[in-house]
Amino acid sequence: KTPAKLFFSEREPHRSGQVVISVCRSAVFQVYIIEVTDGEHKWTVKHRYSDFHDLHEKLTAEKKVDRRLLPPKKMLGKNSKSLVERRQKELELYLQTLLQQFPQATPTPLASFLHFHLYEINGITAALAEELFHKGEQLLQAGEVFSLRPLQLYSISQQLRLAKPTCCNGDAKTDLGHILDFTCRLRYLKMSGTRGPVGTSNIQESSLPFDLSVFKSLLQIEISECSSQQIQGLSSLRSSLATLSMHHSTETMMSILVPEASEFSQWEAEGAESGCPVTAVIPVWRNLTTLDMSHNSICTIDNSVKLIRKVEFLDLSYNQLSTVENLQHLYNLVHVDLSYNSLRVLEAAHTRLGNIKTLSLAGNQLEQLTGLTKLYSLVNLDLSHNQLAQLEEIRNIGSLPCLEKLNLSNNPMCIIPDYRTKVLAQFGDRAAEVCLDGKVTTEKELDTVEVLKAIQKAKEVKDRMSSGDKKVCSVTLNLSDQFICLKSDQLLFKHTLLVTTHTALHMCVMSCCLLESQPADQQLQLDTNNREIVHVSSRVKL
Repeated sequence: KTPAKLFFSEREPHRSGQVVISVCRSAVFQVYIIEVTDGEHKWTVKHRYSDFHDLHEKLTAEKKVDRRLLPPKKMLGKNSKSLVERRQKELELYLQTLLQQFPQATPTPLASFLHFHLYEINGITAALAEELFHKGEQLLQAGEVFSLRPLQLYSISQQLRLAKPTCCNGDAKTDLGHILDFTCRLRYLKMSGTRGPVGTSNIQESSLPFDLSVFKSLLQIEISECSSQQIQGLSSLRSSLATLSMHHSTETMMSILVPEASEFSQWEAEGAESGCPVTAVIPVWRNLTTLDMSHNSICTIDNSVKLIRKVEFLDLSYNQLSTVENLQHLYNLVHVDLSYNSLRVLEAAHTRLGNIKTLSLAGNQLEQLTGLTKLYSLVNLDLSHNQLAQLEEIRNIGSLPCLEKLNLSNNPMCIIPDYRTKVLAQFGDRAAEVCLDGKVTTEKELDTVEVLKAIQKAKEVKDRMSSGDKKVCSVTLNLSDQFICLKSDQLLFKHTLLVTTHTALHMCVMSCCLLESQPADQQLQLDTNNREIVHVSSRVKL
């Protein structure tokens, strides 16, 4: 079957063209398929004969067409092949006649019938203008986010380039001025493209250039599913924009933050000192505090960040970063999201990330945490879904004084027995202040942490003593107060444990275990191969 075809020139979309209609038949009714061509753009529209009849009634009511123009409805033999083919040709002629009768301004019923409001430049802008005529002021006062498609903004940009009146069909509600007034005052904009063709057309929105310079007061913009090559006029928003979000749209930060870089090989940010000759000085983003470029294909943090000095929130998650560079230029960073990239190591992070409070490194391939030891202002750290296997790595962040929330879920170390208490023990006296994996530390966990801390300290003493001469170590245990005091080269005669260097740890732990079953007034005496006599006060229980 051959679809119907309407041909329009690119600059004059409403000139007459040829119409060819195909028929999709069933036992009950026929559906006429119309293919409309506007320059390089094509789309299809499906209608039954009753839709043609309704269109004709509207046009005759406005006294714009002859009532006899539409072929009459046939009751007998309406499904016969000959009748269907004849009606197909008659409807083709009907549409062709209408297009020739209205070469400059298509009547609204006909434009709607052919879906101009969805795919054709004039129809799109007319429909948007009428919508804003009725709701524009209300939307501006409410301060809501207004959504536009790239095809709509492309149509506006194309309309502004044409040397023609802003209102072609004589309907003041469809005047382009309503759109321009609205865009000048709009503060919050969202632009979402599409993957693949739009509707029943062959239009690929990702290939349509559009101009953002019509927006004069934008504070926030979110763009998704648009190619960075099609975005024009973004630099005109540098003086007003506070929040910029860009998703599924770019492979480099440079193409968004410094689109002029394609014209000037040697450029420098406004106000920066440069020892090399430059061909252009690029204005900075004066009010930009939030930059969200997650879900792109960015491989490196280039020096375009020099232009966003006031950014506090930076989201580069779900990209392809393997290193962290140039962030030292962002002195005001507070929140950084580098999750789900390709980071394997993060060295000397404090030299690039400064005094940040929130850092997300989830979903990378980190095995070590040595580069995080000096992030002293860090409050929230997400390390989930990495390759951290050794509990010793937690020591690198255990001394961070402000850390309150730590997420280590879905790491290999999580399968270690008593994983939570062993991690919390690395934070020493701050264990109670740390929320691990979204769960508040319990009293039972804190008690276990204290025992682990005691054992750890004892091990440290043994390591120090094993490297020197034999010494007598006096150990006083007071576990009821959750405190251990270790004193070397001293001899405490009353209620102390006196052992030689080689048996210090063994007797310390052994005595604690035995004390649990002894009466409060009983003392335990052990002989250590006739070297020392051991007296242990049992008034302190484990």
